Amino acid sequence: MKGTWFLALPFVVLAAVPVAHAQLALSANDNKVMLVNGVTKVIANPPSDTVAIIDLGATPPKLVAEVAVPASVVGPPLSVALTPDEGLALVTANQKVDPADPTRQTADNRLSVIDLKASPPAVIATLETGKAPAGLSINRQGTLALVANREEGTVSVFTIQGKTVTPAGKVTVGDAKSGVCHVTIAPDGKLALVSRDGDDRISVLSIDGTKIEYTKRDMNAGIRPYGIDIASNGAFAAVANIGRGQGDNDTISLIDLKANPARVVDTVTVGQTPEGIKVSPDSTLVAVIMMNGSNKPKESPFYSDNGKLVLFRVTGTTLAKVAEAPIGHWSQGVMFSADGKTIVAGNMVEKDLWVFEWNGSILRDTGQRIKVNGGSAALRTAEK
Repeated sequence: MKGTWFLALPFVVLAAVPVAHAQLALSANDNKVMLVNGVTKVIANPPSDTVAIIDLGATPPKLVAEVAVPASVVGPPLSVALTPDEGLALVTANQKVDPADPTRQTADNRLSVIDLKASPPAVIATLETGKAPAGLSINRQGTLALVANREEGTVSVFTIQGKTVTPAGKVTVGDAKSGVCHVTIAPDGKLALVSRDGDDRISVLSIDGTKIEYTKRDMNAGIRPYGIDIASNGAFAAVANIGRGQGDNDTISLIDLKANPARVVDTVTVGQTPEGIKVSPDSTLVAVIMMNGSNKPKESPFYSDNGKLVLFRVTGTTLAKVAEAPIGHWSQGVMFSADGKTIVAGNMVEKDLWVFEWNGSILRDTGQRIKVNGGSAALRTAEK
């Protein structure tokens, strides 16, 4: 697809799969920036960012449609979320091209609402968040969304009723430099964890209906906690600590949510820059996307010509590496199919998704590449 042709249409249907009956997965794609030998450059007159709608239940997974939606690679690759019934998608826009200087980006503040059951899928609302919204999550009851505002130190609260998403205030977690990155909600809907890469903390929020409060309880897992995900069984959370990007090996951590109070119980070294992180649907695995130096200049001693998808087994309160595979460059998000047998990794440079199979002991690259319109900046399925 050519960018100019895509801009002339609000969406494009790419396959005859009925969206309403698919196991949906979304890729939010950034068209504003590109990587030039380790340096992020803003593209002149870029085409629209997009969200790709994928049928992850098909064999092999296939692209169903794409919608023009503001998105951004800045922040954890968890900037898109689906309601449990797969009826709505929410997408944050962390950055936009600076109107005063088109060679730079500046903070955005938009949250787009996509009706996934419409024919065709379409943006039905654009709402205002705090400054530079990044990661977001929807509770498993489908009634509440929380958005991390990265340059404001707050979490925006939205209620969901049917197709209507309504702002319901903000919760202050830190100052503007605290780097509030992502917020993940426990399965029972009563607790949320907020990663803060600016001051190396993970904060606990309490949830009672639409009353969201910062409990003043913080945990310390590693340097710059970024992506974070709570297991579907509610027993633990997994955190990606991205470090300072100086070539050192970084870490992921496990938080025991059964402990009172919750606490970090295990931290393991994984390699350079664990960007994306996701717990498998059965709560037995943690998938991690490693940039692995693939985003660095080629002359850097820390450069590598591929990222990595790495799997860790969760046993009680410990993590153990069980498999890894090479992926593309400047890689971002990761997601599982509902049965845990298909794992998808997103790449910014290649503008595609790589599809893997997991049989419980062997991770296999299927060779399937799903092209998307823009660099894949975030991946998500509905959390049920």
